[in-house]
Amino acid sequence: MQIPIRGISILQTDKVVHVKSHLPLTTLSSAIVGSGFQRVHHVLNFHVDKNYYCRNPKADLKTFAGRMKIEGRFVGLLTAVKLHKVRLVFLHEDDLGVGALVTAGVSNAACAGLTQPYSYRVGTINTILLLDARLTRAAMLNAVITATEAKSALLREMNIRTPENEPATGTSTDTVTVAMTGRGKLQSYAGPVTTLGWLIARAVRQAVHDSIREK
Repeated sequence: MQIPIRGISILQTDKVVHVKSHLPLTTLSSAIVGSGFQRVHHVLNFHVDKNYYCRNPKADLKTFAGRMKIEGRFVGLLTAVKLHKVRLVFLHEDDLGVGALVTAGVSNAACAGLTQPYSYRVGTINTILLLDARLTRAAMLNAVITATEAKSALLREMNIRTPENEPATGTSTDTVTVAMTGRGKLQSYAGPVTTLGWLIARAVRQAVHDSIREK
């Protein structure tokens, strides 16, 4: 899988989607491993069986990464979505490059504020934003909001429903990871009507749509 961001490569197998960067990426993530703000060379989205259940998924992720000879900090995600469903959408404008790398399963669809607290079901949407840009910390958080708004709006347009037949806003286990190269003019905002936010929202919409539709 190719992405036109200098220094970044993406390896896809049936076991993992591996984003590797020659220079460290600055990340903001809700991931199981590597949450919050980090500096990492690797973002890993591992496939697990649909019946996977573990009380310590952090330990499993560290074991999986160790088998790949990855040492030090990384961002680690888990998904039961078959990795042939991963979709990458890349957009570019005004010296800003935005890649949305998504695995989307919606059998665990939820509606924020209506779906009752967690009960175990398979299905998650993992969104990795690869940004060839330089953002403030506030703008990185803004990017998470913009990506989430775009995902939720797209799910409603696709009429994705929860098991209780409510309009879905996501799943109960969705994650977002923002990873930036730090190149270019400083971006203080990433809301939906900024150029950066516009690119993020469009890329997320398309990648989530295409991953859900892939059988």
